[in-house]
Amino acid sequence: MPARASSRTPTALMATILRRLRKTYGPRPWKCLGKGVDVLVDTILSQNTSNQNSDAGYRQLRRRFKTWNQVADAPVDEVERHIRVAGLSKQKAPRIQNILREIRAERGKIDLQHLADMTDDAALEYLLNFHGVGPKTAHCVALFAFGKGVFPVDTHIHRIARRLELIPAKATAEQAHDLLKPLIPPKDRYEMHVLQIEHGRKTCRAINPKCNECPLLDLCPFGRLRTLRS
Repeated sequence: MPARASSRTPTALMATILRRLRKTYGPRPWKCLGKGVDVLVDTILSQNTSNQNSDAGYRQLRRRFKTWNQVADAPVDEVERHIRVAGLSKQKAPRIQNILREIRAERGKIDLQHLADMTDDAALEYLLNFHGVGPKTAHCVALFAFGKGVFPVDTHIHRIARRLELIPAKATAEQAHDLLKPLIPPKDRYEMHVLQIEHGRKTCRAINPKCNECPLLDLCPFGRLRTLRS
């Protein structure tokens, strides 16, 4: 039987987790999801809703408005109507418009591609200056638009990290960004992120996790205890 999590350093444990998830779900080379502004708006829409709903809201927004300048200058209620399916649209619509206007006022155009030339920390700091952009959103933009060596933590990754006792039980998702990132080499952070999300959706689910089918079971105190009780 493989060694238990307690006998491994956190860094070695992370390497084992990545190998097993890669074997289970397949490798995940980095893939750019779009330009910086596109990913930023898409990620804001994804806050506190499902991927299906946020994707629908983004598609409706882009069908109605062909440019980000049009989104920035439209009546807020029109923007709100087209993203309503994504949820919290009365908050997200003015938030998105204000960010687009701030970028345009500073840069002369609505574009974030200058972040490609920034260090990881500088890019995150820049994004976090916008109202409504928290650590998860900033990390997602840096990772998915620019391939920065960051590690976003969503609800799936937060849940998995607590179950594996990689972070303290009371650590927040925001705290988990800084706790988990040093344990993963920069070149592996994208793949670890997307594989853990897939694992969280398919196996390590919030409700009725499939612990008996989990490739990480022997490493997981939560899973071992749960299977013993069943």
